[in-house]
Amino acid sequence: MSAARPVVSIYADNQVVATAPLPAIFSAPIRSDIINAVHTNMRKNARQPYAVNVEAGHQTSAVSWGTGRAVARIPRVSGTGTHRAGQGAFGNMCRGGRMFAPTKTWRKWHVKTNQNEKRYATASAVAATAIPSLVLARGHRVEKVNEIPLVIDNIEGLAKVKDAVALLKSVNAYADVEKVQASKSLRAGKGKYRNRRHRQRRGPLVIYNEDQGLVKAFRNIPGVELARVSALNLLQLAPGGHVGRFVIWTRAAFERLDSIWGTTTTAAEAKRGYKLPQPILFNADLPRLINSEEVQAVVRPAGDKNMKRPYTQRKNPLKNVGVMVRLNPYAQTLRRAEILGRNLHGKVQKKHLKNKKYIKSLLSEDTA
Repeated sequence: MSAARPVVSIYADNQVVATAPLPAIFSAPIRSDIINAVHTNMRKNARQPYAVNVEAGHQTSAVSWGTGRAVARIPRVSGTGTHRAGQGAFGNMCRGGRMFAPTKTWRKWHVKTNQNEKRYATASAVAATAIPSLVLARGHRVEKVNEIPLVIDNIEGLAKVKDAVALLKSVNAYADVEKVQASKSLRAGKGKYRNRRHRQRRGPLVIYNEDQGLVKAFRNIPGVELARVSALNLLQLAPGGHVGRFVIWTRAAFERLDSIWGTTTTAAEAKRGYKLPQPILFNADLPRLINSEEVQAVVRPAGDKNMKRPYTQRKNPLKNVGVMVRLNPYAQTLRRAEILGRNLHGKVQKKHLKNKKYIKSLLSEDTA
């Protein structure tokens, strides 16, 4: 495209210190369907194998009674003198029996996802982080943030939590952390007994180039996550498969995006032979395309809103004179001759001349 690429402001001490061109990855098409598919597969790879005890339901002595005793041939518990004796065992339909198809730990838990598909999903998730409407729709408190994407300089050397909190407050991003703190609640269900006692929302994601103390400064702030720009994770960029994560970029990480991901025409340096996907439509705003001067200049004017469609309903020509005349124009001449009481041979039919009711009905049908 011949238009100049937009630029992004770089902040330091809550002041604009420089500008940088927007990397090409932010122009990648946002495909929520691909993001959801890849996110689902990636989540499956973190599952812990589970299975029932291999001996469950078989820890009893039971044998079938066979035929001839008018009972089912299911194995039955041996012995006498107790309620358990004679009861069915082993089968999945029996009380105390094993389950149907007992689960095994060697189930296929992991799902392989195509590398190009994962890269497409990650690029789409990064592009969505630069759209304020999607970030707001995801629930982040970014109403007072100066600019999205938010790029900050000289923060990779931060080492104290108080300095990190002061930075977030200076760029009006601490409201998102307060939202996380207010959302912390006790988990419903058995997960609260399994080291997953609390739930809370997601806060800002800080993406950096090199860790010079940044990780220790931010990692203990509720809801804040960190990621290296060379190892972006879709599970962090689009938690739950929902695009629009609030991302805080360091200047070094932001400037490395083009070398890591490349453009639609130039291959990436870090990914051999990889180019960013091109959108099918450069402008997906269809109402704007339809209402543009170029399109409206060549389309015909819009017709009447309520157009008469005479041929939508089929009518019987034998009962509808208008339809019969359309099919056979001579039928109108025959009808007029009949009304005048004359047949094709010119003879007067007196019985019709005296029947005024008959002539009136014919006239009404002819004008209908």
